[in-house]
Formats: sequence, structure tokens, C-alpha cells
Amino acid sequence: MRFIVSTSTLLKQLQAVSGALSNSTVLPILENFLFEIKDGNLTISATDLQTSMTTSLAVEAKENGRIAIPSRILLDTLKSLPEQPVAFSVDDTTFAIEISAGDGKYKLSGENGEDFPKIPVVENASSVSLPASVLAEAINKTIFAVSNDELRPAMTGVYCQLSTDHITFVATDAHKLVRYRRKDAKAAGTTSFILPKKALTLLKSALPVDDVNVSVEYNNTSAFFKFGSINLVCRLIDERYPDYEAVIPLNNPNKLNIDRLAFLGSLSRVAIYANKTTHQVRLKITGSELNISSEDIDFANEAHERLSCQYEGDDIEIGFNARFLIEMLKNLSSDEVVLEMSTPNRAGLLLPQGGDDNEDVLMLVMPVMLNSYA
Repeated sequence: MRFIVSTSTLLKQLQAVSGALSNSTVLPILENFLFEIKDGNLTISATDLQTSMTTSLAVEAKENGRIAIPSRILLDTLKSLPEQPVAFSVDDTTFAIEISAGDGKYKLSGENGEDFPKIPVVENASSVSLPASVLAEAINKTIFAVSNDELRPAMTGVYCQLSTDHITFVATDAHKLVRYRRKDAKAAGTTSFILPKKALTLLKSALPVDDVNVSVEYNNTSAFFKFGSINLVCRLIDERYPDYEAVIPLNNPNKLNIDRLAFLGSLSRVAIYANKTTHQVRLKITGSELNISSEDIDFANEAHERLSCQYEGDDIEIGFNARFLIEMLKNLSSDEVVLEMSTPNRAGLLLPQGGDDNEDVLMLVMPVMLNSYA
């Protein structure tokens, strides 16, 4: 088998799917790319058995064939080569590979392409089409709140609820929760599933900048994303997602309206002086004044900042983990935000003010018990 392709074109396609590779010591072939040539078209696949990605491109080739090529050495070689045509010659019996580029020749050992795991196909699937920008925004707004707790596998992914009115994405780690809803994206029927974090991370980096439509197909076990020449298929998390609606407080009479960047800047500075274990900051709101403070008794560190704000409700003093609030504020884009609260031991809701009418973002953060310092 022999084919010729441009170094930059091949490298770009390999990098697009390389995130799906596995470092499996049990199945070393998962550290390889699968190259399949059929009628002058090269399809490249990478998989870790849970998530698989494929891409395709046209090459100069006279015959068909398939070979598994070690990913690391191939990527490192292509990265160091200038833009030029590169020829691959594969011995179909020994699976030896020779790469010729300019005056250089490089030899490496491949593996039998027939031994590469079959890339799953999603059968009996339903489908929905989403603009790439909507999908990218949904991933960006939710993925940071996904849990890393393997003992609660349902929370290690993003929960997707499709309906005829809107599409909702939810992520939580029990300390914070994000619900991202799009009113301009709808499905033909009602269903829900949990997408694993790795697949969403890969999708986020592979989605094109131009706003193409992404075809999403899904059944009871898998989801399949297709855009341009990229295909991504992942196994869904087969768990029941917690009833997140039940933890969202409905009655929050205390509403703090504040400039997002000013609040973010203040929290970031004050958090430097907080206890390194709890990251606790204290918000004390009286009238139209917000006092943010923190302290670390062990090192005699403390910080106080005062911000003016719009506030309606009773004076309140409440503690939060600064890291969670900072993360949430960074993942919002509005100029102003509203922090809705009821009591110091109930969850607070962070909501953007203004922005896209088709976008409904709700972020929930659990309070922390305040220390008794004044």
C-alpha cells in the first residue's frame, strides 16, 4: 500500500482526532491511529473504546488497504517536517512503514489494521441538528461544573434534556450546579441522556469556528456527532441523573445586582488571603454596600474590599467558596449579574443580566458555614 499526502494537511487531521487516543497498556493497539484507504480517500480513526473519532481526507493512492500506525512517533515526525508532500509505503505482510519526505526516509513498525477495534455505529438513532456555536457555548458554560467523583458516575458527565420547546444542559458536582437552556434549539421528541466529560472536551476543541450545523444522533447507549470531515461517537453514561430541579430554590427575596467584572476582580484579590483549605469568603450586604472579606487565622492573613451595588432585601451575611464563585463569574459574559439569596444556609443563584433572549443560564452555588470572626 502506498499513498502521498501533504504534511500540514495530514498533521491537522491527526491532531483533530488525537484526543481520542488511549494510553492503554492492556490494549497497546489503542495507542495507534488506524489508516484506511478506499478509492483515494484516507479515513483516520482513534479510539479508547469509550470515545472514538474519525476524519477523512483525499490522498494520492492507487490501492486500498488499512494499517495501524503508532501515534506518538508519527505526530512528532510530522510536527518537525516543513510543508511538503510525504509518501507512505506499507508492507502488507510485515506491516513495516517507510515514510519519505524530501531527502529524508523514516522507518517504523505498524500493526495489522484488522486488529484495530471496530469504530461503533449508532443504530436505530434519533437525531437533532445544532449550530456549532450553540453546542460550543453549552459545553463552555457547563463543563467546569462536572464532578470528578467516580463514585457518583452520573455526575461525571453533562446531562442533556431534549424537548420540543428547548434543549437543556446540566452539570453539577453537588457544590455548584449550572443549567444552560436554549430556547432556539428544539428536538422532534422528548428524551434525556448523560454525555461523558472526555467526549465533550474533545468536541469543544474540534468544533469549527464558522457556525456550521452539527448533526447529533443518539440511541440508548451512544451519541454520534458529525460536522465537516469529523465524526465523534461516544458511549453514554448509563446512570440516572439526580433530580436537579429539586435543589434549585424558588423563593429568593434577597437580590444583589452588581457589575460582573468588578465583583470578579474583588473576589479574586480577597480570595488570595482566604484559608487555603476552605477558600471561604464572607459577603456582608447592608443597603447598597457589599463588603467582601476573608481571613486565614493560621497565617494572620486577612483582606477586606467594599463595592457599591444595587440590593433589595434584608441585610445578609453569607459565606461562599471563592473558587466556585470566581469560576462561575468567569464563565458568564454579561456585564452585570444578579446573586439571589434567601438565608445564609440556603443555596445562592447567580444569573446573568441581559444578553441573548434565547439563552437561559442559571448557576447555583452552595454556601459554606461562616467562621465566627467579626
